[in-house]
Amino acid sequence: MKDQASGGVIVNNASVGGLFGTRGGAAYIASKHGLVGLTKNIASTYGREGGNIRCNAIAPGGVNTNIQSTITAPHPLGSAALADAGPGKLADPMEIARVALFLASDDSSFVNGDVIKADGGWTAR
Repeated sequence: MKDQASGGVIVNNASVGGLFGTRGGAAYIASKHGLVGLTKNIASTYGREGGNIRCNAIAPGGVNTNIQSTITAPHPLGSAALADAGPGKLADPMEIARVALFLASDDSSFVNGDVIKADGGWTAR
């Protein structure tokens, strides 16, 4: 990206778990916090080089995917912690994809190093 005049855009997929030390598996939460830090580091380091490399992240809340079907033996402690953690409505994956499209487009050309929450207001309370 540094070698091309057009630069580039990186859109990372984090989680609201990466913004708050919230419920969920410790490894998952730590990895999402790390991804938020990596996003900010890339934006700060490479965004200064002509401003043509941008890096942002999306922090979704609950999204209607098949992830629950892949967890065959959830830990009881984690299940109990997540029992009341839901946002109410789950996002349709296309709702998150539209945020990614915005961040990858020229419409967000001055957005760099940010984390956009897409959680339906879950973390607003």
